[in-house]
Amino acid sequence: MAELHAANIVEYLEEQRQKETLRFITCGSVDDGKSTLIGRMLYESKCIFDDQLKALETDSKRYGTQGEKIDFALLVDGLEAEREQGITIDVAYRFFATDRRRYIVADTPGHEQYTRNMATGASTAQLAILLIDARKGILPQTRRHHRIVTMMGIRHVVLAVNKMDLVNFDPAVFHKIEADYREFARDAHLDTLTAIPLAAVHGDNVVKPSPQTTWYHGPTLFDHLDAVDVSHASTRQSFRLPVQYVNRPNLNYRGFCGRIAEGKVRPGDPVRVLPSGRTTTVQSIDLWDQQLSEAEEGASVTLTLADEVDVSRGDLIVATDAPPEVADQFQVRILWMAEEALVPGRPLLMKLHAKEVSASVMEIKYREDLNTGAHLAAKVLHLNEIAVATLATGQPVAFEPYATNHVMGGFILIDRLTFATVGAGLIDFALRRASNIHWQALELGKGQRAALMHQTPRCIWFTGLSGSGKSTVANMLEKRLHAEGRHTYMLDGDNVRHGLNHDLGFSEADRVENLRRVAEVAKLMVDAGLIVLVSFISPFQSERRMARELFEPGEFLEIHVNTPLAECERRDVKGLYAKARRGELKNFTGIDSPYEPPVSPELVLDTSKETAEECALRVSQLIQGR
Repeated sequence: MAELHAANIVEYLEEQRQKETLRFITCGSVDDGKSTLIGRMLYESKCIFDDQLKALETDSKRYGTQGEKIDFALLVDGLEAEREQGITIDVAYRFFATDRRRYIVADTPGHEQYTRNMATGASTAQLAILLIDARKGILPQTRRHHRIVTMMGIRHVVLAVNKMDLVNFDPAVFHKIEADYREFARDAHLDTLTAIPLAAVHGDNVVKPSPQTTWYHGPTLFDHLDAVDVSHASTRQSFRLPVQYVNRPNLNYRGFCGRIAEGKVRPGDPVRVLPSGRTTTVQSIDLWDQQLSEAEEGASVTLTLADEVDVSRGDLIVATDAPPEVADQFQVRILWMAEEALVPGRPLLMKLHAKEVSASVMEIKYREDLNTGAHLAAKVLHLNEIAVATLATGQPVAFEPYATNHVMGGFILIDRLTFATVGAGLIDFALRRASNIHWQALELGKGQRAALMHQTPRCIWFTGLSGSGKSTVANMLEKRLHAEGRHTYMLDGDNVRHGLNHDLGFSEADRVENLRRVAEVAKLMVDAGLIVLVSFISPFQSERRMARELFEPGEFLEIHVNTPLAECERRDVKGLYAKARRGELKNFTGIDSPYEPPVSPELVLDTSKETAEECALRVSQLIQGR
């Protein structure tokens, strides 16, 4: 008997392993019944254990919204806050199976503030069930979720018109919502769009056809999920492995671990390492203590290579016959997920497959109107807005368009100060291929130029409020250095805006670009061997950090002229504070625009306590000490 049970279990597990897996999400606006639908699907597919069912009955009496009946939403909403409020906050993944397929379903939040969580669930899904409350019709959040679904490359949508029982299963209501959505989604290029009338709480049209909808002749939800063809014929099947970890347990073994993003690989196959371009062959494919004769897309393996080549985390091992592109500038689609607006030019981190590089959005080409899909002009991007933009990376990265390969073309953006995920994006195509532009090698370098001047080139960056005395101290310092025979140049905020940056205003986006240009000019001047003095308010930490990172260690000295606001306003040399207080001058730092003090500057000065000459002497002593 035991042998029979064992055989049955093995047979059952093998049968389950052979089934195709479909990943889908439920999405839509608040209270459209997403969690209830998933709970009903788990119940109908017999994927709830007896103890879970008993616990569900108890929880339904305590937290439920269905009176004495079972509240299926509680199967998915497991967080205490979710149960207390009756909403979904986080993405919940559940597993179930039918005779035809295995399913992984992500229940995503409907609230606008949790849109980032919905995008996370959509990033790995093949199909979306978009729920609509029959009483409310298409809502703004329905449209937003539709945009995100299509942005993430999902081409199969089930339009689940739920809560039909609350409109007496009126066919006119269903057909009106279906027609409205098809009109709205006509430019989405969906492969399949199936509309199904549901009453998830009662199970109507979930597994069996509902006697309440004799006017509906389409499939039930389960029938459609079992039958829909979500396979895609990839236009490229060449091998790609993003390296996630370099495994070096001893001197005799060095393996490169990762999950195959596309294609297949065998020992002996010629491969190329990107972005370096070095070529070699695969020596072995290791999985724990065994060696494989072949591995294909989706497999997590360790490769060893025939030659000693430099491979690091974030590099790609690819087939030599069809390598992906390498570029450092792209057209991308971005979903912004942070409360603070996206400002072009601000430095960020970009995580693409296993590669992490510095990046910045250079230009927002347009943002999408959620209702119409129209292209709207935008200088910044706010929370939950979607835009097409130009993105530049600090170094070349290997990629493929998201439409070709989700792993190689999908990325996230990370704040450099807080390391919070602030955006998600998809690469459309390269704007500038890194192989087309090379750094021209020059015979003379910074060292030779500086030696001719008998000095150490530096960037002395003065930051502080308007009226703090930055330019006065910088001017005094330049006179002192000039008297000592040093070769200097001063970049002043007002002077630069008369020429190089005359096209920029004082919005946050323009200020970021203002500082980016000045930092690049200062870098060139330091490369020329000069001591360059930069006097700018430069109110944001992120831009000052960006400037510092352009220079070699020790070349950048940040001087915080920390004169109190009251003293700066009392001086008001240019009358700017008075205008700002009267509302005549917008985005003025210290009044209606913030100033972020440096965290660890090389020197802090206060011109309300020391004279400009004394402050300049302190900076000079700092330079000499360095």
